[in-house]
Amino acid sequence: MGTYSTSGSPRLPSTGPLALLRRARLDEHLPVDRRLSRVYRVGAGLMGLALVVFGALGLTRNLGMFSTREDTIWGLYTNGALSWLSIVVGLLLFFGMVKGGNLASTLNMLLGVAFVLSGFVNLALLETGANVLNFGMQNVIFSFAAGLLLMSFGMYGRVSGRLPHDNPYWQARHPEVRDGAPERQELAERRRKELSEREESGARR
Repeated sequence: MGTYSTSGSPRLPSTGPLALLRRARLDEHLPVDRRLSRVYRVGAGLMGLALVVFGALGLTRNLGMFSTREDTIWGLYTNGALSWLSIVVGLLLFFGMVKGGNLASTLNMLLGVAFVLSGFVNLALLETGANVLNFGMQNVIFSFAAGLLLMSFGMYGRVSGRLPHDNPYWQARHPEVRDGAPERQELAERRRKELSEREESGARR
């Protein structure tokens, strides 16, 4: 039988693979940190710019909305629908870049997951009449790569099995440790002074 915490929820073991589930989680307190926010903004901005440019180039070619011809931009197949979709997603990422903080992080992760799922779905639709976005294998590979990249930007400094203690997400998860840090630092400094005084008095004797 499994063990349970005092709140009645199942307690994961402290060792083994399941211990990773206990240590690695997305913190629900969502603190904001300027350094982390900069990473989220950069990820959203770069990917958003690439998608908007890709979509705009597609629109300039006056492609059919659901055309399945071999029209390519940057080596990727496209049509009118995919061009508009790329612009919309790019603008969403621009919005996340402007807002920054945890919104940008969450948006990066969600859109990253959407890209990966899109890759799987469109992989199954290749060479079928349901391939309305005119995907090719290179588009599928790009979806996987872009999704993983966005997820990495969004999870940076936020999802980890062992976050450093100066990380704002770790501090929000352990408020009692964070609040007691000044007292512990003062106590340690006092002990160092006492030890140094004892050593000096011993040397004089």
